[in-house]
Order: sequence, then structure tokens, then C-alpha cells
Amino acid sequence: MRKRELVVTTRAVRAEIVPQGEVVELDAGTEAMITQALGGSFTLLVHGQLMRLRGADADAIGKPVPESPTLPADAGPDELRGLVWQTLKTCYDPEIPVDIVELGLVYVCDVLPMDDGKYRVSVKMTLTAPGCGMGEAIAAEATDKLLALPGVGDAEVEVVFDPPWERSMMSEAAALALGL
Repeated sequence: MRKRELVVTTRAVRAEIVPQGEVVELDAGTEAMITQALGGSFTLLVHGQLMRLRGADADAIGKPVPESPTLPADAGPDELRGLVWQTLKTCYDPEIPVDIVELGLVYVCDVLPMDDGKYRVSVKMTLTAPGCGMGEAIAAEATDKLLALPGVGDAEVEVVFDPPWERSMMSEAAALALGL
């Protein structure tokens, strides 16, 4: 979304202050400007402060709640692995209009069988800056989206800082999108 849009909350809803990650409650009737709507979540400008609203709460600003992806019943681990990567590409830093995969933040993504026939997804990711207050929020969003996938019984997204992230880890498309 490039164009800003004025919205008003229709109910009380929790949002995270960007970049600190502190959770606050917005009252029903709060005016906000959507500054970014990518991957199902929204970056809102509320009283001069950026805030991130989860996609699961999109109805609070009159937007549709994103649907979870589906897989055919006969899909195997390779199809699930592809869907996992596709899902990670729907996770964005609320201040950067490029997903965490294209930014080069995802270091490890394992899809491992569990005893019950489901799969455990284990992701190790980093941040563009170690002091980013949104790191845990981004990891939690990725975890929630992975747990919603069919066939996933467990998911863990761990934030790591070794090796440190650098611009060369971005895809060419990400660098172009950011004008680098």
C-alpha cells in the first residue's frame, strides 16, 4: 500500500509502538493513518506515533482479517517447506516495506517431522539492528503465522545475532526496493 488511508478503530484493540515494541491499547474511536499495509499487518500513525496492528485485528480498522494459506490433503514435506518460506515472506518490519526473507534476516528454516505426523518448524532469524525493539514482535508474528499452517504442530522462531546482519545479505530486489 503506497497511499495513506485514514481509519477509525471500531473497537478497543492492542497495538505495538514502533520501534520500541511496547504494547498499548487503542480505544474504540481512535483515528489512525495507515502508513504501511503489507503481509496482513498494518503500520498506523496514531497521534504522531507509529504503531503496528496485527492482521488478526484488521477488523478493528474495517479491514478483512487475512485468511490462512491451505495445502492439498496429499501435500508432503516439500510442499509444506515451500509454504513455510512463502509465509515468512508475509512478515515485515513495520518500518521497512520489504519482507524478512528478502531482507536476508532468515538464517535457518527447518521443517522436521514429529511423532504425530505433523511437522515442527524451526526458524532462526536476525534483525537489521540488534537494538530493534520490534524483534520479538516480528518473531511472534512469524510464529503465529507458521502455527496457522496446515500440518504444522509446533513452530519456534528464535532471534539470533550471529552472524551479524549486513546489507549484502539482502536480495537484489530488496536493495532496489529500498533504493540502495
